[in-house]
Amino acid sequence: MELKEIKELIKLVSESGVSEVEVERGDFKVSIKKVEEKTTIIQQAAAPVVQAIAPAAPVATAPVNTLHTPAVTSAPAPAASNLITIKSPMIGTYYKTPSPDKPPFVNVGDEIKVGQVLCIVEAMKLFNEIESEVSGKIVKILVENASPVEYDQPLFLVEPM
Repeated sequence: MELKEIKELIKLVSESGVSEVEVERGDFKVSIKKVEEKTTIIQQAAAPVVQAIAPAAPVATAPVNTLHTPAVTSAPAPAASNLITIKSPMIGTYYKTPSPDKPPFVNVGDEIKVGQVLCIVEAMKLFNEIESEVSGKIVKILVENASPVEYDQPLFLVEPM
């Protein structure tokens, strides 16, 4: 089987509704499988819980005091809202270093600039360098090394400068 024929099979799988094609000619066997994307839905229940507690507050004095505590804990949330989230542009595997024996591209507390490489996302044996689109300071790294990441998954929190 020639490379041209293999490319035609790949094109057939990608354009049609077929998810798998297997061709066997003599000693040569080719199997092409289409991997489907997964969708992750994230729901937050924090706001409704506070709203459910708020109507009970006028009934007793003690719950009013406990309501002030969550208000104080939610105060850092606006401070966190000024943080910029850098997200994965693709599905793949996240790597924080260029190779196992090299230091990480960035650490928490590092200052970054536009165009600076932050990590690598491997997709289909291609190692894609993910560059920063903002300048700032890395506040938090949200994924573990060598872990799978989804498209648009948050990778870093950056405090803009």
